[in-house]
Amino acid sequence: MEKKIQICSHQIGSIEALISDEKNPLTAQGILRALPIESKVKLWGDEIYFSIPIHIQEEESQLEVEIGTLAYWPAGDCFCIFFGKTPASRGNLPTAASPVNVFGRIVEDISKLKKIEDGDLIRVEEA
Repeated sequence: MEKKIQICSHQIGSIEALISDEKNPLTAQGILRALPIESKVKLWGDEIYFSIPIHIQEEESQLEVEIGTLAYWPAGDCFCIFFGKTPASRGNLPTAASPVNVFGRIVEDISKLKKIEDGDLIRVEEA
């Protein structure tokens, strides 16, 4: 199953993404049930992350992810959007601070995510 969502903020308008339950079904279903989500952004290199009101255990967790990945960070109960290298990256791929559950990907040009600043309000909703 793939479900379209929108990630919205005043700085970027909206950007389309897909949630997939192929790899981590419990995480994907938990995120979908929590929508819509509104929160304040925190930045860590080229990673956007923000608190969400759910807790999910690690599920096929990993440290290194592809650019454009949507993931859930169990250690912080956060929604993560990886759009480039993070302080933990050793190569060209983003690396999480600790293991994350991958559940989706951005399907549009991710370059506009660079406009988002720490503390900005972000909203995630079904498309």
